[in-house]
Formats: sequence, C-alpha cells, structure tokens
Amino acid sequence: MIAFLQQPWPWYVAGPLIGLLVPALLLTGNKTFGISSNFRHICAACAPANISFFRYNWKKESWNLIFALGILAGGYVAAQWLGNGQPASIHPALAAELSQYGVHPEAAIVPASLFGIDQIFTLRGLILMVGGGLLVGFGTRYAGGCTSGHSIMGLSSLQWPSLVATIAFMAGGFLMANLILPYLLAL
Repeated sequence: MIAFLQQPWPWYVAGPLIGLLVPALLLTGNKTFGISSNFRHICAACAPANISFFRYNWKKESWNLIFALGILAGGYVAAQWLGNGQPASIHPALAAELSQYGVHPEAAIVPASLFGIDQIFTLRGLILMVGGGLLVGFGTRYAGGCTSGHSIMGLSSLQWPSLVATIAFMAGGFLMANLILPYLLAL
C-alpha cells in the first residue's frame, strides 16, 4: 500500500476525484470550492476591523479553513513519510534549458537556486517571489477567485466569468512561461 501511495497518481484517478469534489460540495450544503477565500476568512477572524469586506459570518465558512488545513497536513505527511527518496523528475530538455540560467535540478521540487531564502535579496528573487506574490494576490481579488475556484468549481457549474478567468489564467501562464520568464531567469 505504501508503494502505491509513493507513486504519482495517474490523471484518470486524480482528475475524477477532484471532479467529484464539486458535486459533493454542492449536494452537502450548496458549498463552493476555492482556496483563496481562506485568506479572507483568516483576516476576518484574526483582525476584525471596521472594514466592510471583512464583516461577514466567517464561521459559516469554517469548513473551508479546515479543508485548507487538511491540504497543509496532507502535504506534510506526503513530504515526511510518503516520499520515495528520488530527486524530482523533470524532462532532460527542461533541465538543460534551466541549467543555462543557472538553475540546476535538485532533489527538492522547488529549486533553492530560485526560491531559497537567500534569493529574495536578489533582483530576480525579488521580482519572482515578492512581485509574483503581489500579482497573484491582486489577480485573485480582481478575478473574484483563484484558479481552483474558477477552473474547477466555476467551469463545472457553467459560470461565464469563470470561463473568462480561466482563459485569462491560461493565456497569462503561457505568456509568462514562454516570453517573460526567460528574461527573469537571465537576471
């Protein structure tokens, strides 16, 4: 059983499980799925200021906070006890391209040469981590949700704004990966 859990799950198992989450949430209380809303819930719970955006019954959405804690706990369990001891596997062509920018494939999924704590004090690290974080936060708020909320929940419930947001997410991802990221990695 442990050997099965240590291997990546194929798309035809993981995809339907994620897809079944949507009707399960809708049937068990008309709940919607999304991760970015948890930040709002945490702010409303921890810093109840006189800001109208944070004045709502966040306790009604506490199930979503528990779901997010489950994601963190699952990641911890997977990293501690379900790793197979092998370095992260990436395509050799991608490894060769990344090595041209001084990013070398490592055992970790997130390379320290890009996202290590010492990298935040470089121009590249500042742009990638701080600038990227600000853009993700702004985009999530501007779009009214994150990729999981729009692309999983919104599309499955046939919401037009979610289709527009998902197209924008994909276009932005292609633009960033193919046109902007090579310049940032060269810094």
